[in-house]
This record gives sequence, C-alpha cells and structure tokens, in this order.
Amino acid sequence: MMLPGPAQPDSIDALARATLAKVTRRLLPFLFLLYIVCFLDRVNIGFAALQMNRELGFSPAMYGFGAGIFFLGYVLCEIPSNLILARVGARTWIARIMVSWGLIACAMMFIRGPVSLVGLRFLLGAAEAGFFPGMIYYLTLWYPEAERARAVARFMLAIPLSGVVGGPISGVLLELHGAAGLSGWQWLFLLEGIPAVLLGLIVYRVLPDGPEDARWLTPAERQALATVLGAERDERERRHGYSVRAMLRNPTVWHLAVLLLLANAFGVYVLGLWLPQIVRDVSGLGPFEVGVLSAIPNLVAAAAMVVVGAHSDRTGERLGHIAAAAAAAALGLAAGAYLHSTLPVVLALSVAAAGLLSTHGPIWPLPATFLSGSAAAGGIAVMTSLANLGGFVGPYAVGVLRERTGGYQQGLLLLALASLAGAALALWLRRSPILRGEARR
Repeated sequence: MMLPGPAQPDSIDALARATLAKVTRRLLPFLFLLYIVCFLDRVNIGFAALQMNRELGFSPAMYGFGAGIFFLGYVLCEIPSNLILARVGARTWIARIMVSWGLIACAMMFIRGPVSLVGLRFLLGAAEAGFFPGMIYYLTLWYPEAERARAVARFMLAIPLSGVVGGPISGVLLELHGAAGLSGWQWLFLLEGIPAVLLGLIVYRVLPDGPEDARWLTPAERQALATVLGAERDERERRHGYSVRAMLRNPTVWHLAVLLLLANAFGVYVLGLWLPQIVRDVSGLGPFEVGVLSAIPNLVAAAAMVVVGAHSDRTGERLGHIAAAAAAAALGLAAGAYLHSTLPVVLALSVAAAGLLSTHGPIWPLPATFLSGSAAAGGIAVMTSLANLGGFVGPYAVGVLRERTGGYQQGLLLLALASLAGAALALWLRRSPILRGEARR
C-alpha cells in the first residue's frame, strides 16, 4: 500500500499560513543578511587576488590551491558542527561560528606567502563549517515541506546578491591601496570580516532556537505551526524513521550528495573564486569596473533562483527542475569557454550562474522528505561535506589548467561536463521511490 506524499500547500489552514507569512517577514531577512556576509567572506579572496597574487607572487595554481583549501577545513568539521547545532541550538552555535569566522576573515590581511595563505584559508573553512547546513536544517524547523523550496531559494539569494553587492564594494576597497600603509586587498579582508563578528553577537541575543522560542509569535500561532510541522514529522518517522547511523548507510543520501557536487558545487565555487579574474583578463578593466561587471551574472542568477524555486514549490516537482537548471549551466559554461570578448563572456557566464544557483531551491528540500531530527541535520551535512570537496577540486583544477594553457577554456569545459553529468543524475534519481515520497510500509 502506498503512503500519501507530503502535505501540499492547500492542506495548511489559514492560521498556519498567516504564521508562515509572519515567520518569513521576521526571520528570512535576518538569515539572508547573515548568509550574504558569510558568502562574501568565503569568496572575497577572488577580488583580493586581483592585487594580492601579483604583490605576493602567487601563481594561478597556488592561488587555486589556497582559495580551495578552505573547503577541506570545511569538510573535516562539517558533520560534527551540524550535529552540535542540532544538540545545543541554533542561537548559540551560529553565533560561535560567525564570531570565529569573522575574526579569521580579518586575519587574512596578514597573509605574507603560501604558508599563511593556505593556513588561514583552511582555518576559515574550519571556523565556518556547519553554518550553511545548519541554516538549511534551521529552515526545516520553521517551514513545512510544501513551502521549503521557496524559503530556501529566498535565503540562498544571498549567494548571487553577495556578488551583486560585494563586487562593487570590493572594487572600491581595492582602490584604498596604500591608505595607512595597507594594500587594497588588506583593507578588503579587514573591513569585510568585521560585520561577521558584530552580527554573531546579535545572533546570540535575538535568534530563537525554533518556533517554540519565538516570542514574536502568539501561543495560537506557535501551536498552528507546530501542528503542521508535527504531522509531517510523524509521517516521516512512520515511513522511514532513520537514525543518524542508518542515514549514513542510506544510498539516497549519498546520491543527493553527488548530485549537489556535480550540478552545483563545482561550478558555483569556481565562479565565486575565479569570476573577477576571468572578467579582468577578458576586459582589461580596473578593480571597480571588474566588480560591477562581475555583479551581472549574480543579478541574473538571483532572478532565476526566485522563479525556479517558486515553480518547484507550485508543481511539487524537484529533480526535473534540477536537471533543467544543470543543463542550462552546462550550456553557459561551454559557451563561455569559446567566447573571447567582454559582453558575450559575461552573458554566457550569467546563464551558467543562473543554472548553477537555481538548483539550490529544488535540491535542499529533498533530504527532509525522508529524514528528520538529527538524521536530517546529519544528512544535510553529508551532502554539503561531499559537495564542498568540489569547492577545493574545482578552483584548484581551474588554476592548474590556467597555468598550463594560459586561458580558462579547458577549466570551463570541465565544469560544463560536471554540470551535464549532474543533469543526467537528476533525471536518473526521478525513479527513486524515496524521493517521490512513495516508500512502502
């Protein structure tokens, strides 16, 4: 006998729906701001490299290795960090993550050579580990499944918008070169790291651990939300009931991790860490102009994320949306590999960014369709841990290929193949009974 699938939007009563709207107004803008600062500190080395690589003598391969080593630190600490968050609560652990990563982000201004580059980037990844999967898990505590892709897409708009905002700001900060005896890239690291520390202190004071701790919800609103979320949780437990150990043995978790790696992580982090240099090399422009042009792909991606996330929620379909977005990314990356003038390259990479980032909204609700509690937190961390290996391999591979060939063509074609493989995997996973919510009793 087939069990019913997850609750659809029309099964949510009026009070619960009004409560979700209130949660969105009160919570998402703050989480959005946190992730903007997070992603900016993660990839601002891409803009710093416009000056830093020349000043400190870093080759493309050395830069790619140093930029990517962040993700090895992230991977090593990811799963334990997310399990700690599930145990001690979001408020305490997210605050800890933000303060520690903000201090290390500021310390990046003291890079003097390969050892300090690699060491500080590794520590930055270790400090930030758990933030993103923790936020995804945190959203599952507030939003029922039928509303999650939209919520995740809105939250993850911070990725492209950090580029829209951060590109011009980083360009301006690089123009401070020589002020107070500091290079422009040193000013960039210092002034973009401080907000994380300040926001971490605010998180500790204001972020509720879950709906039951939200004093801005009335008792009736908390109860309405708890009823909807509790019914979904009970249904998942009845259908699956995975422990953390069982989750680690579940092949579907690992399939989703590989899907995230291929359809998203390889390309997203290469664009985040190499886009400013690609734009500079093809255009020959200065730091501010490069920052403005680098904002265009991020702006296009932001619009695409909203549309794809909303359509995925409205139809209840996830994997087909992921496949289409990954295929579009492959097309944009392949086109970018063969174009050589500024506007066509920027437009091609805009298509690539839109495809890559549009996979976020449909993919992140998938673990919570068959996992709950600590198993859900651990499953999300498994996905991000494996995917973040792409954050190391991708930028380093592009750096090595750039050094050997003198261009970006081979690196972009490699990413296009990864995205195409991700699209194929998403189509294959559409046959999975678990991901269709069709597990048997």
